[in-house]
Amino acid sequence: MNPFPHEIALSEILMPPLLVAGTLAVIATLITARLLNKYRLSRHFSHPPLVFVALTVIYTVIIGTFFIRI
Repeated sequence: MNPFPHEIALSEILMPPLLVAGTLAVIATLITARLLNKYRLSRHFSHPPLVFVALTVIYTVIIGTFFIRI
C-alpha cells in the first residue's frame, strides 16, 4: 500500500499532485525571474524565455520530490 495520497483535496475538489507542484513551480519561477531582472542578472542569458521554462521544470521536480511526493 502506498502511504502517499494520489490526489490532493482542496475544499472537496480533488487535484492531481503534479498540477499542484506545477502551479507552485510557476509561482516560484516568477519570483526568481523578477529577482533576476531586479539585479540585472538575466542579461547574462542568451534566451531568457528558455531559462524560464527550465527553471519551471527544475522547481516542479524539486517541489514534487521533496514537498508533495508525486
